[in-house]
Amino acid sequence: MIPDINPKPPGRQMIKRMSTRTKWLILAPLGLVLFSFGLCVLSEAAHQRRIGQPTQVWVLLGLYSLALINTGLIFFGEALRFRILLDVRRETRRSMRQLLRKVNAKALRKEPVRKGKSDKKTKSPTKTD
Repeated sequence: MIPDINPKPPGRQMIKRMSTRTKWLILAPLGLVLFSFGLCVLSEAAHQRRIGQPTQVWVLLGLYSLALINTGLIFFGEALRFRILLDVRRETRRSMRQLLRKVNAKALRKEPVRKGKSDKKTKSPTKTD
């Protein structure tokens, strides 16, 4: 008998199981590092052009830097998305707790305090319900 194989690659399964906070903590620094490295490669490409290297060398370095910069920006943008999601969830939970406290406090205030039989109102014999 052939075992069932999950069609998703193992990396995707691992990423799906990660918490939002972990994704944010990985993507934010990675995005910043890639962006910074792309800027360094771009400055090297400009230096190669200035010193008179063949066009092929500095164009390829420029394209490589462009890919690094864009990848870094994409990763950082995803990290920002996860951070905003974390903040929204935190604020939602906080407001739900506050609302629940208010509802519970009002429910406690509405309950009548019964001291004895003398506090009960007597029904009027002339009124009907």
